[in-house]
Amino acid sequence: MERVVDLPLFETKRAKGRIIYRLFAGSIFVGICLILVYRVNHLPKPDEDGRWVWIGLLVAELWFGFYWLLTQAFRWNRIYRHTFKDRLSQRYAKDELPGVDIFVCTADPTIEPPKMVINTVLSVLAYDYPTEKLSVYLSDDAGSDLTFYALLEASNFAKHWLPYCKKFDVEPRSPAAYFVSNPALKDAIQANDFFMIKELYKDMEKRIESTTKLGQIPEEERSKYKGFSQWDSYSSRTDHHSILQILIDGKDPNTRDVDGFVMPTLVYLAREKRPQHFHNFKAGAMNALIRVSSEISNGEIILNVDCDMYSNDSKSIHDALCFFMDEQKGQEIAYVQFPMNFNNITNNELYGGSLRIINEVDFHGLDGYGGPLYTGSGCFHRRDTLLRRKFRKEIKQRDSCVVELEEKLKGLASSTCEENTQWGKEIGLKYGCPVEDVITGLSIQSEGWKSVYFNPSRKAFLGVAPNTLPQTLVQHKRWSEGDFQILLSKYSPAWYAHNKISVGLQLGYCSYCLWATNCFPVLYYSIFPSLYLLKGIPLFPQISSPWFIPFAYVIVAKYTYSLAEFLWSDGTILGWWNDQRIWLYKRASSYLFAFIDTILNKLGFSDSVFIITAKVADEDVNKRYEKEIMEFGTSSPMFTILSTIALLNLFCFIGVLKEAIMRDGIEKVQETMFLQILLCGILVLINLPLYQGLFLRKDKGKMPSSLAIKSAVVAFLSSICFTFFY
Repeated sequence: MERVVDLPLFETKRAKGRIIYRLFAGSIFVGICLILVYRVNHLPKPDEDGRWVWIGLLVAELWFGFYWLLTQAFRWNRIYRHTFKDRLSQRYAKDELPGVDIFVCTADPTIEPPKMVINTVLSVLAYDYPTEKLSVYLSDDAGSDLTFYALLEASNFAKHWLPYCKKFDVEPRSPAAYFVSNPALKDAIQANDFFMIKELYKDMEKRIESTTKLGQIPEEERSKYKGFSQWDSYSSRTDHHSILQILIDGKDPNTRDVDGFVMPTLVYLAREKRPQHFHNFKAGAMNALIRVSSEISNGEIILNVDCDMYSNDSKSIHDALCFFMDEQKGQEIAYVQFPMNFNNITNNELYGGSLRIINEVDFHGLDGYGGPLYTGSGCFHRRDTLLRRKFRKEIKQRDSCVVELEEKLKGLASSTCEENTQWGKEIGLKYGCPVEDVITGLSIQSEGWKSVYFNPSRKAFLGVAPNTLPQTLVQHKRWSEGDFQILLSKYSPAWYAHNKISVGLQLGYCSYCLWATNCFPVLYYSIFPSLYLLKGIPLFPQISSPWFIPFAYVIVAKYTYSLAEFLWSDGTILGWWNDQRIWLYKRASSYLFAFIDTILNKLGFSDSVFIITAKVADEDVNKRYEKEIMEFGTSSPMFTILSTIALLNLFCFIGVLKEAIMRDGIEKVQETMFLQILLCGILVLINLPLYQGLFLRKDKGKMPSSLAIKSAVVAFLSSICFTFFY
């Protein structure tokens, strides 16, 4: 029998059925090759109709086949991890565990409400971990006194909340999420404490909400805490000095909770902002936190979470440490990435916001080739890998008071402290891209480090997904734009990581970096086959042709597998259908604008912008979202494109039905253009919510009337002109 000290702290298992899947994928590959052979062999002659559109379809299908090959990196070698937290606790005493610094980042109190931010802070402050080894840092890139006030209130509430969590081992430890869950109370003692702590929370919540609604801190409150004086010289969120406040000093023996136990350190930081100095978005905020925390707590492990991503499992740190502290493999692991999950997803995932396939399939596949991408939230890092140097020894006993320490460290968060240094280049998070987290992870992996993807049954972090279509499309535009910028930068996985990471991982990175380029073949396939229905020109093989078989096989096999994969990942059939709709909408709008903006940026006509996804919505929007009614609400170039394409396909579908009924006969049209009609029909069917938003709905979430008229006119004129003048 092995001793506990000899047993690994985690195990890795390969996915079952890999051989069967590879055979299945091979059959699809053969089908794709036959489709391409058909396109080449049946290319219309120069004097025949449809030659150029045929060539366009060949190019589109070449791209689809190439991109499908890239995505096989996610499915070829999936692995799954399991941790043994009991072995960790048996092997290491509490004083032998590493220090953990937790970074929470916020940037706008309007779309990231202070109440939501402090719930995330309280959830990680209450981790089941030795408090003397735990420090929490809030980076407020807006430098908002409203957020600081909320954090100050939270620091006082934490003196009651932390003992309650420990006493009754509650989950989750975000107060808002905990109270909404209607937890089962064990006995009268817990019931009494529950109502007391809930009352304290509600009182705090009211004070924060009333102050946030007021938009400023009342003078009575400002006078109670001298820290507000740091806002006396505050000009704006883009023009202010460094603000640093240690609200809870974990090294002060007098700082204790109501039960008399030492509390974790809690720090507020708003780095200096000046209009003449570029601040490098979230990466700049993270690097400022790394520098400041190195002088306060200097934890060996750093966890960063977005301000809406609260901890849903108080033992997640122990899960991460099972990887870092494993005697055999731990020393080669740089970071442990947890999936991004969300607590506001509807039953059928109206906007595909769960990232279900990415979480349950893609990242497990990347893990099999050396590790997942760093996604910017829910990730545990070794501090020394971010700093690209050996970890320093524990900081010495302080010889100055907290106030003096705060003043001393403000310079580490100044707008000029990185000048003529390697910060953002060789040290800390990388600069120069809206998705700085991805290039940071790639550079770490290219130095020989491994990363780990851990997807536990109890979700470690829960956040807020977009609950409107505009928010969803804007978020995906930002992601795809950032990934495409990586492809065109010096950090491109195509050459920067060549021979530094595995080929499978390289392909996985490339598949994300090429998201934006998917817009053109998808737009082409969504428009031209339908238009050519109006001319009666077939672009696909007839049903009676042997060449129909590879088309039918690839379509049926791919989408049957896609549905099965979605259901295996605990999705629903309607959820899969909604996911297909968002798949189309992203590629026809978000990815198109991401591609255009990236090219303009590279040519020097525009600058990169970091867009924060709103975390709040009004009551009517939330009600429609809960009923799974798609939210449009505004006029947008993205909606103009989507509406025009949807109406164009509707007109084409009606046109071909009219032609079949009145002239050629349904059987003849079906025989010659079945796949074309099927494609057009599916595009019409998948756009039903959009048609409702254009013409049938009366609520505020419908499409604007002006956009509906404009799209209808453009689509109608396009179909008429193509029919009579092409």
